[in-house]
Order: sequence, then structure tokens, then C-alpha cells
Amino acid sequence: MRWIVVDGIDGSGKSTIASWIYDHYTARGQKVTILAHPSETWVGKAARRFLESQGKAARLMATIFFIVDVLGSVRTLKKLEKTTGTVIFVRYLMATAYLPESLAPKGYEFFRKVLPVPRRLLLVDTKPEVALLRIEDRNETKEMFEDLGSLEKTRRKILLLAGLNGWKVLDNSGPEGESRPALDELLAMWDESAD
Repeated sequence: MRWIVVDGIDGSGKSTIASWIYDHYTARGQKVTILAHPSETWVGKAARRFLESQGKAARLMATIFFIVDVLGSVRTLKKLEKTTGTVIFVRYLMATAYLPESLAPKGYEFFRKVLPVPRRLLLVDTKPEVALLRIEDRNETKEMFEDLGSLEKTRRKILLLAGLNGWKVLDNSGPEGESRPALDELLAMWDESAD
């Protein structure tokens, strides 16, 4: 089974990139499963409700429910090993970048040690101002980290963590005509390597 993680700041285009990866492998006849976080389970919906709130208590509760949601997906991953060709996680370890600056690297290291980590890690990088425009175009309730200052701060932490931990970085600030060929090139490289 091929396991790919797609991560990035809010509004970076993670879901879009995951759908392109899905198309890439289904076109090759593989069964592909996308597990996005927060998920559509009751735990994921609770995480999202707290993310749409404000304050320290909401932040703590969003973190707890997010972790439980991810653990559920890790359990599902084990079940999918024999039946699915490719599993894509949308948002996983980089959620630790939403922790305070001093805790983000420690949180990342902790979860990297206790959770399984695939070899295929893709960071979808987007300029914060572009991400904010995408968020505003959704016409959905904004989450607590979806303002320009938070996006800039989180992106800085995510890029630092990605650089230290071997993530491939895909610039998704421009049009599809720029990022899709770059993704296809990355997937071709991954496809050539042994699983």
C-alpha cells in the first residue's frame, strides 16, 4: 500500500491536491482512499466546531478532538493495508504547527515518534494572502486560525518543520497550470521508487 500525506496551511489547496493524486492513481486502476482531518465523523465535526470558536478552551478542545480524529484514521489505515492501493491523509503531522511557537517543534517530534509516518510527505505551500482569498471565497464560517496574521505565523512554522523532516514542497500559490505539472513530476518520481 502506498501512503501519502498532504498537508499545509488552511486555504493552501490540500483537498484539491489530494483529489489530483486520487485521479492520478485511480486512472492507473488502483483503489484510492482519502482520509481528511477533521473528518466527517462525530469526532471530526466536534474538532471543526471548536476550530470555529475562539479562546484557549476552544483551542484545547479542538486539539484534543483533532488528535482523536487522526488516531481513528491511523486505525483505519491498518484495515486498508490489504484492500487499498493508495491512502491519502489530508492534514496529519503539520497540525502541530498550530501549537504555540515554542511547542510546535516538540509536538511534531512527539507525534513523529508515536504515530506511523509514511515516506511520502507533501507540503502544499501557498502564500498566506492567496490562502486567505481562497478561504474567503468558500463562504464558510472561518476557523480560529484563518486570518492573515495566523496564516503567516503558521506557514513560517510549517516551512521550518518541513525543511527539518524531509517533506517535498509543492508551491500552490499560482494557477493549476503551474502546480499540477509539478505534482505530476513528483508523483512520477515517487512511483519509480520502491514501496
